Amino acid sequence: MSRSFLRHDDLPYRPCVGVMLINAEGLVFVGRRIDQTVEGWQMPQGGIDHGESPQEAALRELKEEIGTDKAEPLREMEGWLDYDLPQHLLGVALKGRYRGQRQKWLAMRFAGEDKDIDINTHEPEFAEWRWLAMEALPRLIVPFKRDTYTKVIEAFRDLAFAP
Repeated sequence: MSRSFLRHDDLPYRPCVGVMLINAEGLVFVGRRIDQTVEGWQMPQGGIDHGESPQEAALRELKEEIGTDKAEPLREMEGWLDYDLPQHLLGVALKGRYRGQRQKWLAMRFAGEDKDIDINTHEPEFAEWRWLAMEALPRLIVPFKRDTYTKVIEAFRDLAFAP
């Protein structure tokens, strides 16, 4: 089926995990995507491999994307969040196989030091990174993920400054 005729209903969602990594100051890790033409920041996320739990996938994705898995689980969000890719990305993004992502979000406390973070991984996904206040996230995220990020913030807001 050609890309111009693809519809969202023609494709499945990709099962995925997202990680809100919170440091000791209550700030959240975000990275600027290396592969986007518009500036897009996001929290670590990625596919869940067959037979992998969301927590296992979260730790693997952290290691793959930011070079460390020094993180302690805080909470898993109830349910899953879906987002659809915009029409112009159907058949292009996510290797062209998915309509968007179905995500299980986890909040984790960063248990390392900033020097443990290394985004120059085997297959880099981020050009740069920073710690940000949770409330600043939606304005930096690509528009089609904003609703998801708003729901994640609502679910984990109380963890930002929890001991």
